[in-house]
Amino acid sequence: MYLYVYEPREAARRALLDRLRGSALQPVTVEETFFGSDLTRLNRKGSDTRAILIGATPRALALIRAIRKQGCQNPLLVLPGQALGDGDPARLLDAGADDVLSPRADGAEIASRINAINRRIYGHAAESVTVGEVEAFFDGRDPEVSGERVRLSRREHAIFQHLVLSANRVVSRAAIYDAVYGMDDDQPFDKVIDVYICKLRKKLSTAAASGHQYIETVYGRGYKFSAADQKAATIAAE
Repeated sequence: MYLYVYEPREAARRALLDRLRGSALQPVTVEETFFGSDLTRLNRKGSDTRAILIGATPRALALIRAIRKQGCQNPLLVLPGQALGDGDPARLLDAGADDVLSPRADGAEIASRINAINRRIYGHAAESVTVGEVEAFFDGRDPEVSGERVRLSRREHAIFQHLVLSANRVVSRAAIYDAVYGMDDDQPFDKVIDVYICKLRKKLSTAAASGHQYIETVYGRGYKFSAADQKAATIAAE
């Protein structure tokens, strides 16, 4: 799970990144310019839904207001500074933060809180979602197909989760690309998504008792994740 991290103080940034290591999170550090032109580009794409974590900076309140004023709806979490008063967490939440973390929150807790926010955004209450023989977990675990674990690489998992969260809806290749690579400096050609999709299809169909591939190509539009019976129902309706 990818996460944008803003912490302007170098020592604090290193300490924060150390806390995130070993968790399901893949932090991407950003500078203050991220909240200007980069955030505008992020909003224009609309498909990069990575969470944003703001460190313990006195400018947190102003940054939150600026982010939400630009229409950015990405999950937004804040680590409060020790100098904040008792009323400040409420002000941060009222300004648009989705969660104000404990100063001692580790990577596992932060990942769980992001998962909880994403579940609400996509309308899922449970810790997992089931599509046909596939059970996908929101805590970073590999999916289970027909009761057996299917091991996925980091990129495969990011694509898989993005498709499952939008199950039965067409997701464009551009949206998948943005969800996986976002604002990364090192971005490959978008055709790489097709390669990962092929790998995912093979893994899912091999593990599925039905042999169903689950990921359908909707030509000219993108991809759709659906169970075999749902695909058949769609064809019959057409």
